[in-house]
Amino acid sequence: MTTIRLLPPTLVNQIAAGEVVERPASAVKELIENSIDAGASRIDVVLVEGGQALISVTDDGGGMSPDEMELAVERHATSKLPDDDLVRIRFLGFRGEALPSIGSVARLTLTSRPKGAESAWSLSVEGGAKGRPSPAALSHGTRIDVRDLFYATPARLKFLKAPRTELTHAADVIERLGMAHPDIAFSLSDASRKILDLAAKRGEAGAARLARIAQVVGREFEANALALDAERDGVRLTGWAGLPTYNRATAGAQYLFVNGRPVKDRLVIGAVRGAYQDVLARDRHPVVALFLELDPEQVDVNVHPAKAEVRFRDSGLVRGLIVGAIRHALAAAGHRASSTVASATMGALGGHGGANTGHYYPPARPSGPQIRAGIQAQAPLGPVGMGLAEALPGLSLPPAGPASRGDIVEAAEVESFPLGAARAQLHDTYIVAQTATGLVIVDQHAAHERLVFERMKQALAEGGIARQGLLLPEVVDLGEAAAARLGERAEELAKLGLVVEGFGPGAVVVREVPALLGDGDVSGLIRDLADELAEWGASTALEERLLDVCATMACHGSVRAGRRLSIPEMNALLRGMEATPLSGQCNHGRPTHVSLDLSDIEKLFGRR
Repeated sequence: MTTIRLLPPTLVNQIAAGEVVERPASAVKELIENSIDAGASRIDVVLVEGGQALISVTDDGGGMSPDEMELAVERHATSKLPDDDLVRIRFLGFRGEALPSIGSVARLTLTSRPKGAESAWSLSVEGGAKGRPSPAALSHGTRIDVRDLFYATPARLKFLKAPRTELTHAADVIERLGMAHPDIAFSLSDASRKILDLAAKRGEAGAARLARIAQVVGREFEANALALDAERDGVRLTGWAGLPTYNRATAGAQYLFVNGRPVKDRLVIGAVRGAYQDVLARDRHPVVALFLELDPEQVDVNVHPAKAEVRFRDSGLVRGLIVGAIRHALAAAGHRASSTVASATMGALGGHGGANTGHYYPPARPSGPQIRAGIQAQAPLGPVGMGLAEALPGLSLPPAGPASRGDIVEAAEVESFPLGAARAQLHDTYIVAQTATGLVIVDQHAAHERLVFERMKQALAEGGIARQGLLLPEVVDLGEAAAARLGERAEELAKLGLVVEGFGPGAVVVREVPALLGDGDVSGLIRDLADELAEWGASTALEERLLDVCATMACHGSVRAGRRLSIPEMNALLRGMEATPLSGQCNHGRPTHVSLDLSDIEKLFGRR
């Protein structure tokens, strides 16, 4: 082993660059953050060959003098810690590592002119070797050109992706910073065409921020997002949470900010997933834009050189605030589903892609105040409808009289309910309801599953789930391992209203079930629970997976596809959806209903 020695400054910078400048997008992020800290109102970025050949960032910020430029390319030189206080950090950058790190692995040219200065100056750093300032041409602000990124560390070049991929990563960085600072204009080009052009947004802060988010995510975000504004013990959360049925295949559309700083923090990401736990499928991800504001002393941003991770002094408070605010907003949304569900339906039906004859036919309207009811209007109220009426007190079924007994329903009744009045059942699975402005198609199993699930959650919160003894206990053959797993958890299952006992080798007997499940598929429920217990492992208590267990029970206890319902039963289900939070989607995140406007239906038939 050789003697311990100090590494040369250039090599130290190159080692630091491995953490700060991971790819071209990392350099773009650091340079843009410097521009924002400098008070820029417009920032223009140019990338050639995905940033490997050239990264150019130009701003109209405060600029630097020649002496400041020479200091700026030295390690740990910064203007952003005036009091040498790492506790109250109020700028995006503060470590003083970005420019020297970039200059150690690339050819860096820094050109700047402070406002009021007679001329601009330029300084070059090549592979860590610093030149001297020289006069240059620039109106005002700062321009930084980074050429031949990683030429001084060829091994890093092997890890770069295709130019298009690197350009996409850089665009994502700019979009995230643009969301946090809607008052700043951003642009991105590849020297031949403009990739991004985010105009500055003026006016009220919340409206400007939402307009900028819509620029990035898409205009449908505003129509499918719920506003958040909650505060607890000095921590404030604002932003927007997408409806569960407005989701993505990856978590790439989750935008998280702490004091204006884009982060990818595990605690915040975990809180978002926890908030959507029982309304979204596990392979789908919500679209959110969350902005946390708190005292700088309550959060540590000096965790990693990339500054993408943070640590909260009271992580439980932050997590609880995020989960509570999102769940409250989702519950308040009630039966609302995203507009993209209807758009996808129209696309599947050919409403937007079909041929248009060019003729306009006036839409047919009811000539009188009465509308004919659908099939089965005279059927008596069955056990499903009665069960809904009992499980959801305060909800009234259609009144006994012509509306529920005969074949005529007043038009006013249709208009008085958000989900309308039931007209028919298709394939013993889908309920068709008429509203004042169109129609609603409901998946009866998905809808009732959500109602049962929410009722079970309420019962748990109130102290326990009521049981119902089986007249004939049901024996379920599972195999020895599965039966043993259930036997070990029998006491925990009993707290959830499910009483099981061993019944010889490889079988269990079910004596009581949650009363809310009615005549559900007991055998299927037991088999699914046994499989889930195998997946969770012996170390996971059922109390930790209460929602998962309740979701499984609700699925087996709800109205199945293929069950024929009467009109009163259908209306009871619709009224239950309107009064139940989160009923726009089932426990697995699938939409429970599709709403179609009459104008969309008319397009299918060339009426408009």
